[in-house]
Amino acid sequence: MNEMNLQNVLNAFNIKHNIAPYGNGHINDTFCSDPTKYIIQRINTKIFTNPDELMENIENVTLFLKEKIVALGGDPDRETLTVIKTIDGENCYKYNDDYVYRVYTFIDNTKTVENDKTVEDLYNAGKGFGKFQQMLADFPVEKLHETIKDFHNTPKRVEALKTAIAEDKAGRVKSVQSEIEFALKNAEFASMVVDLMAKGEVLPRVTHNDTKINNILFDNETGEAIAVIDLDTVMPGSMLYDFGDALRMGASTGAEDETDLGKVSVDRECFKFFAKGYLEETKDVLTPMEIELLPFSMKLMTYECGIRFLTDYLNGDTYFKIHREHHNLDRARNQFKLVAELNEIEDELKAVVKSLL
Repeated sequence: MNEMNLQNVLNAFNIKHNIAPYGNGHINDTFCSDPTKYIIQRINTKIFTNPDELMENIENVTLFLKEKIVALGGDPDRETLTVIKTIDGENCYKYNDDYVYRVYTFIDNTKTVENDKTVEDLYNAGKGFGKFQQMLADFPVEKLHETIKDFHNTPKRVEALKTAIAEDKAGRVKSVQSEIEFALKNAEFASMVVDLMAKGEVLPRVTHNDTKINNILFDNETGEAIAVIDLDTVMPGSMLYDFGDALRMGASTGAEDETDLGKVSVDRECFKFFAKGYLEETKDVLTPMEIELLPFSMKLMTYECGIRFLTDYLNGDTYFKIHREHHNLDRARNQFKLVAELNEIEDELKAVVKSLL
């Protein structure tokens, strides 16, 4: 996208500022205006093939949240994303099918947390994601589109891995036999949440589906969670996906792509503090089954992410952005190290959740 065409995007939103690349997301291209008044994003339409449905989800959820925030005496412009319309009243601008842009207002005096996190950060993140879930507990989930079909359908992720192994598009299968063996051996628990949802024992809810700690904004001064961001994957699902995905990174002692696996383990205190904050906000809306499966959900989502990284590696790195050779393989090994530990300590984490209740 050249500078002249990008100027057409800014004109469509009546933005008069200069912009520069911003953040480190894996999927979309993100820019920030100078001064920092707007966040401009190009939606990755190779992954989000129906941007109209995606933006409809985001508008419906943020408007619903704004009503709840006002009712609670909060600031709706600060505590959730605000979608900026084009001069034609649209929620996104389509330069063509491959270049679709949207704009949010920039939320001032906030920060994100990456790998240098504290237990206080995890507690506040737990409260932030928990409040997000609690406020959306009565949202009509049937109104939401599935922006990525079967996104957290772990059994289908296993089948995608098996297909990648069989096709071996990048000629990498022989070099990762131990990782493949681990992934297939642990596939025995992959269908648990999907099966329970099919039986009606786990409820369909509005879920974020990408609850990394850097997808929440914290107040610069107090450290409290302010707003949940990156709502592209908001769709029907299980709250277990959100809880588990938050902790696969939040309760890891290493970065997601740390190659020194001796630095990668489960931080029990981070798990405890996140769960404490989350349950303070959600204990009245969660079912006993959902609460019982909270520790398991961390293992499930860590496993799922690991096999997604491995699948992408075998397919030639076509989904996740990579910044070095074998980056996706490093990510997969990292996640599998955590899964191996979680297999051993699941009962210990269950006891932690029980103590919090």
